[in-house]
Amino acid sequence: MSSRVIFPRTDASVLADDGDTLSFCSTCAFSQACLSEGMDKAALMDLHVLVEHVGPLQAGEHVFREGDAFGAIAAVRAGTVKTYQIDRDGHEQVLGFHLPGEVIGLNAIHGERYPCNAVALDTVMLCRFSFPRIAMLASRLPNLQQHLFRLMSRDIGVASLFARDNTADERMAAFLIGLSRRLAARGFSPRRFQLTMSRTDIANYLRQAPETVSRVLRRFESDGLVHIKQRDVEIADLPRLEALALAVLRD
Repeated sequence: MSSRVIFPRTDASVLADDGDTLSFCSTCAFSQACLSEGMDKAALMDLHVLVEHVGPLQAGEHVFREGDAFGAIAAVRAGTVKTYQIDRDGHEQVLGFHLPGEVIGLNAIHGERYPCNAVALDTVMLCRFSFPRIAMLASRLPNLQQHLFRLMSRDIGVASLFARDNTADERMAAFLIGLSRRLAARGFSPRRFQLTMSRTDIANYLRQAPETVSRVLRRFESDGLVHIKQRDVEIADLPRLEALALAVLRD
């Protein structure tokens, strides 16, 4: 039973951050905030020593489980993490998919316990930040504190995206455009990427039936919006897909 809790515990799967003394990781969730303070990694050793590299975690391994004591947040360094809850009837409800450079665990701050489960969908590496220590550092660095607030605000906004009454096409378009923009923000291709999550998980997240998701993707392909080969996606008509997603994303 004790071996199930991976994230809050420091053990052999946690590696010290002994990387480049000048540069942050390209997917670092906090580098922009720190660099805006005029500091590189060498000048910000306080943050450097806060970081522990966790992993690799294999597909199906949990980062944390609902009810685990909260003590740290994590930035995804590689791979994809799914967050989910189990409802009273024992059904899974997918809350989100977290990509490199994105942070998990912020929703545990208030209750001091993780309110959901987080599981690796593929091979995942994480950067673990002790929350008490990063909160103390943020109190000295206004831009870092504001960045934490923005991350929390983003989580709230994303959680409400698919609560509205949108069509299946609008939901799927918003999902694909959302992935495209999030990957582009971290330097990856906005047009070609892989769906690391299953069709069933996507359907659950979009609050649709799996058959609906498959049908919409086939229609998108026949309409020339995307090209799909197994889990590989290429957005063929970005402007049209963005226009369809606008009803959900409202940007």
